[in-house]
Amino acid sequence: MVRPSPAGDLDAVGLETALLETWKNEGTFQKSIASNREGAPFIFLEGPPTANGKPGIHHVVARAYKDLVCRWKSMEGFLVERKGGWDTHGLPVEIEVQKRLDLMSNEAIENFGMQAFNDACRESVWTYESAWREMTERMAYWVDLDNPYVTLQNDYVESCWWALKQMFDKNLLYRGHKVLPYCPQTGTSYSSHEVALGYKEVEEPSVYVKFKLVDDSASILAWTTTPWTLPGNVGLAVGPDVTYARCRVREEPEGWQGRGGASTGEELILAKDLMGDVLRHHVDIIEEIPGSSLVGKSYEPLFPDAVPRGDSTTAWTVLSADWVTTTDGTGVVHTAVMYGEDDYNLGMEVGLPAYHTVNMEGNFVNGVHPQLDGRYVKSCDDTVMEILVGQNDSIGSGLLYREKSYLHDYPHCWRTDHPLLYYAMDSWFVRMTAVKERLLEFNDGVEWAPDWVGEGRFGEWLRNVKDWAISRERYWGTPLPVWRDEDGNMKCVGSISELQAEVAKANAAGIDNPECPDDVDLHRPVVDAFTLVSDTGKPMQREPFVMDCWFDSGCAPFAQWHHPFDENKTFDSSFPVDYICEGVDQTRGWFYTLLAVSTTVFDSPAYKRCLSLGLILDAEGKKMSKSRGNIVDPWDHFNREGADATRWYMVTAGAPWNPLKFDSNGVRETYAKMFLTLWNVYRFHVDYAALDSFDPNASESPVEQRSRLDRWILSKLHSTARSYHDGFTNWNFHKACRDLEDFIVNDLSNWYVRRSRRRLWDEAESGDKLACQHTLHEILVTLCRLIAPVSPFMVDTIHRNLTGETVHTAAWPMGTPGSTEGATADTWNEDLVASTAQLPPHDSALEHEMELVRELAETGRRIRIDAQRRQRLPCAEGWIVAGPDLQPYHDLLCEELNVEKIAVETDLDRFQKVELGVNFRALAPRAKGDVNAIANEIKNHTNQEALLEEIRNGSCTLMGVQIVESDVEVRRAEREGYAAATITVGEGEQASHVSLVLDMQDTPHLLSKGLARDITRRIQSKRKDMNLEIEAMIDVEVWVKDAPELFEEDQSWIAKETRSSGISFSDDQPPEDGEAFDVDGAQIAYRVHAR
Repeated sequence: MVRPSPAGDLDAVGLETALLETWKNEGTFQKSIASNREGAPFIFLEGPPTANGKPGIHHVVARAYKDLVCRWKSMEGFLVERKGGWDTHGLPVEIEVQKRLDLMSNEAIENFGMQAFNDACRESVWTYESAWREMTERMAYWVDLDNPYVTLQNDYVESCWWALKQMFDKNLLYRGHKVLPYCPQTGTSYSSHEVALGYKEVEEPSVYVKFKLVDDSASILAWTTTPWTLPGNVGLAVGPDVTYARCRVREEPEGWQGRGGASTGEELILAKDLMGDVLRHHVDIIEEIPGSSLVGKSYEPLFPDAVPRGDSTTAWTVLSADWVTTTDGTGVVHTAVMYGEDDYNLGMEVGLPAYHTVNMEGNFVNGVHPQLDGRYVKSCDDTVMEILVGQNDSIGSGLLYREKSYLHDYPHCWRTDHPLLYYAMDSWFVRMTAVKERLLEFNDGVEWAPDWVGEGRFGEWLRNVKDWAISRERYWGTPLPVWRDEDGNMKCVGSISELQAEVAKANAAGIDNPECPDDVDLHRPVVDAFTLVSDTGKPMQREPFVMDCWFDSGCAPFAQWHHPFDENKTFDSSFPVDYICEGVDQTRGWFYTLLAVSTTVFDSPAYKRCLSLGLILDAEGKKMSKSRGNIVDPWDHFNREGADATRWYMVTAGAPWNPLKFDSNGVRETYAKMFLTLWNVYRFHVDYAALDSFDPNASESPVEQRSRLDRWILSKLHSTARSYHDGFTNWNFHKACRDLEDFIVNDLSNWYVRRSRRRLWDEAESGDKLACQHTLHEILVTLCRLIAPVSPFMVDTIHRNLTGETVHTAAWPMGTPGSTEGATADTWNEDLVASTAQLPPHDSALEHEMELVRELAETGRRIRIDAQRRQRLPCAEGWIVAGPDLQPYHDLLCEELNVEKIAVETDLDRFQKVELGVNFRALAPRAKGDVNAIANEIKNHTNQEALLEEIRNGSCTLMGVQIVESDVEVRRAEREGYAAATITVGEGEQASHVSLVLDMQDTPHLLSKGLARDITRRIQSKRKDMNLEIEAMIDVEVWVKDAPELFEEDQSWIAKETRSSGISFSDDQPPEDGEAFDVDGAQIAYRVHAR
């Protein structure tokens, strides 16, 4: 037996807090998983956050969508186990520890001690674990945080080593010397996907520099946006087929600003097509020459002592390069071998000197120039230009032609926000270019939401994929398990047992090593201490790198299960995963590394479905930041409106993939509109159900025997639920939830419940009253199940009171495909699923009829507003002209329209009259000066219909002018005492018109009824303010001085409606302490006394 208890006012925060305790005590999350133990698996993979920083509002958004899908699929009968995860390696962790310990360089870390530093990192990753757990639990994101995968654990690291060994054995892992994005502040290089996370628009100086040719009077002009690289210049690249111009300066330009310049008679060489963009002087073209004729010419070094020539024969010469263009610059590319990818490749090809002028701290090395030595390069642009101008030093005097500010996107460190340098260095790479076609093929098979992210942003990234620079010159991370001897021979270790075997082999060869137990810590400096032996008998040292921390998270699908070392089938049955969800920035991060690792290791995609979320902005569309002071604390909303409203707002605010402009007012509006409305509907049901001892299991009310209103709302629920489900399957959660909210607010609360209140007020038992209770019960139970994936708190409270069971083990109303025989996360038998659906009958004809009825009701309200007649003042009669037969709804329409009766009429002309106007454009040429007089005569004619008939018959002549039909404009207006409006039903060729007419004439009887309704509304509102129980009786005093007569039958009606056991009416002057209001100019007052 389930008899609902009455409900009080909604306290969302208190309700949610109590439920959290209930769920914890009951193990509700675990029960929801256990209930589907026989269901088909739906595999979700959690993107691991780092717990050394506090969670923010953007984490709540992502977790809301993760939880939504997992809860939905669980209700569909799938087995959805959700394992938490923590990303515990890498720069995010190291930088926080460096700040705390004031270790702001790699040298400082090593002086502090690598073991001590890594111990501090290991401890710091749990700094905010409790804050993450508290936020996760408070918002009801159900994920297993008691048994998470943790990237620092030995089992996880060992699986990562195994994956690297697979790449090594496939010749996909290699050591190289390349120009890489490098951060001097962190002392490490970055991969292309990390660089993509940190671009910023900056304005920097760019310079046009003169390179003086040897044995020639001319200088070659080159342009660069990185003046700090000029001391490292060792070559100039030209396009062999580009046309260059040799120019002579004829005269100085007017209004020259800035440093640099050129002397009259000075000769300059640059691409002809770029002369207009570059030159500010008036010049004469001496000759045009192809780039090929410049190749081999020597020029004077800008900084003669900065780079040693060595044995290079091509240093400081003009070189040919087919990648040189004339889209910008001068058509000549300044080449600094160690600081640009194209520069490096060209230098290696032609034998240019390869020496660094900048050290790993980002400072110029000693010997470059006295004014530059030891200084941070990005602070030296101005000094470099001054040197080139020659104001501070004779070297390079007059070599700056001009400077120009340059606005461009430049990569910055994704963790420190410092500008990156492109720097030639040793690194390890994964040969992603070798598997490019497989990456694209696997990506094509992913169901992306939205699809344009997979094809566009992510697909374009894959089409331009670069080899993954996977090693980092850092300390806290998964160590690169490669050992190398002095001859370059290498070994890659793929497990602890392999390491133990290699250490034993080295020991046998006479190399001393520390112990290597089964629980050896697979981190630096422990693994650094092991020296292995090569096949030639030489010692092998570990390559002193750790892995890109994105590699760790990219291994999550298998490393979380310690694959392939633990003997279990979990990984085999859970790969590829069915669903991942993160922000769109992860197309350059986790989405990519998951696919990169799975493709290189397993030749398989990593995931089948990916929901890519938009950025989270403030209400004005600006990025949230501490400096702007616009960061939103999710706890502010959890503690005010609750997690339900916060989650619902996030989902309904827009498509998941669009930027979310988070507006706190939107959360408050969601709470008031959606959740208060739903709670009030629920309270209406259970309060009366408790009074009547209603038990849904102890009585029956067949749907086909219920009223049209009941059958309509159930059918509307059916169609709304179907649409809601379709929205979920198409990732349009925002549209689905908006439609459901509209159903709750407009269909259920504003129409069905409002139309049904009197059915439950009747204290006597009746079949109609029972039908209404069953209908409300069925609707609320279904709504709870639909809402539960999005906002899981309040609906669980409601569901428990209505059914005695938690909603989180309930079935999805549209069916449970996961529980059907032979189902997988991708396929199932639709007929079997349909047999598990729990929806009321659908009647589209009934829905269309009620839609028209509601539209007529709204039309009636508009008619009253236009006629300035208040809504509670009845009309004697209303007429429906044309349209379908609505006879069964006439009683309902009488109440909605507040009319005494409704009738059907076929002729709208009965209520309308003709009003004629003049078409002056047609009549004026014939009537000339009499046109206004004719117009007045037509307008003031006493029988407009008869006049129109005369005009149509050709028998109307006014002031000697025959009036034809084109001379007049025919308008129709309601006759006196009537008001009408016409609406269109249907669309296109199926469209038809239906008119509603209301009788606007008043009688004493109607005025009395209207006054009674106004008084009743005021008293009912007062009852609510006094927090009276539904069945509580009251005494009422009413003063109606100077008001229309209030008939006795209407006085009795007021007493009945307001549950007044004693009520008095007086036309005396009302007392000052009475509640007063105005009705059409008459002063009314009343007092209410609780019994």
